Amino acid sequence: MSIDRTIKLILPLAFAAGLVTQASAQTIKIGVNQPLTGPFAASGTYVVNGAKIAADEINAKGGVLGKKIELVIEDNKSNPTEAAAVAEKLITGDKVPVMMGAWGSSLTLAVMPKLMEYKVPMVVETSSSGKITTSGNPYIFRISPPSAIEAEAFKPMLPKLGIKKADFLVINNDWGRGASADFGKVLKDSGVSVGLVEIMDQSAQDMTAQLSKIKASDADTLIVTTAVEQLTLVLKQAHALGLKKQIITTGASQNPDQLIEQAGVAANNSMHLTTFLPWLPEDTPNPDATKYFISEWKKRGFNFAGTTESFRGYDGIRTIVAGIEKAGKAEPAAITEALWHVEVKGLNGTVKFAKVGPAGKESAQSTPNVYLVKIVDGKVTHPKL
Repeated sequence: MSIDRTIKLILPLAFAAGLVTQASAQTIKIGVNQPLTGPFAASGTYVVNGAKIAADEINAKGGVLGKKIELVIEDNKSNPTEAAAVAEKLITGDKVPVMMGAWGSSLTLAVMPKLMEYKVPMVVETSSSGKITTSGNPYIFRISPPSAIEAEAFKPMLPKLGIKKADFLVINNDWGRGASADFGKVLKDSGVSVGLVEIMDQSAQDMTAQLSKIKASDADTLIVTTAVEQLTLVLKQAHALGLKKQIITTGASQNPDQLIEQAGVAANNSMHLTTFLPWLPEDTPNPDATKYFISEWKKRGFNFAGTTESFRGYDGIRTIVAGIEKAGKAEPAAITEALWHVEVKGLNGTVKFAKVGPAGKESAQSTPNVYLVKIVDGKVTHPKL
């Protein structure tokens, strides 16, 4: 092949590569590490859709630092090993300076060593294991409540709920085990007895053995921690067994509307701790923002049930963009430092970070509002406790 012919072939390719690089330089990338397949797929998809609403809103207003933001969304397949691989791909391949993720506590814990290795910050939008903010990882900025904060918020509600003894049924991972430990401590400190602590694998579909033991116990309340798909099965199976105990769920990942739709009468009288009240916008810290978000969610044809998860993605991306803006540049070290100083009016309260964990290696934790809702005759209500 002649030199002239070779040059003619190479030049267009080089020009095209230059255009791609130039286009990439015109956006600021934000990595999104979520479960889009596997047991937690519904929740991860809701979070991603909320994140997209935030990105579109921000870009419509001109983006940040004069550039549009670009969400680089990857599926961690509800698997910790995949979550870590996704994080590495986002950081080393896509060159994202900041991430949001990774829904489940086990997924987030698997990602954390990668944050330390590459010194890239991540806003944690959902995970509630206490270990996430107490392990000494200064690149963690969590906007969801850990189980300990959720349990403390639950404490003042106990007298009105009349709980004397509670059993637990939790998913067998860091999230579930952490919830049973943190809520168990608060219950005992409040003079409430803790009975059985039963576990279920995240892929399990038959919990009748555990529920039969719980039915036979002398506890008056059952506290459940798992994702909405498995919780639906728990409620149906508890109803079929004639379990009459008071059922309360933790983790704010229950989607009461989805439970009403899929569990039917089995969902009646169940109670759920949540950090967002889309059913009652006027009871939220930022009613106008809540109404905007819900209207945008509906405009896109999404199921209203998803708003209890999707708002996390919305607030997570808005928090990250506030950090980028305050940093003045899209670089990991600058964003990490800037996130400590953001104050964002989120849908579940003001996002503002406090230090948690070992001195010199603190993680960041924001404290959102926590509510208890109850399903009554197929509708979500907010009892005044």
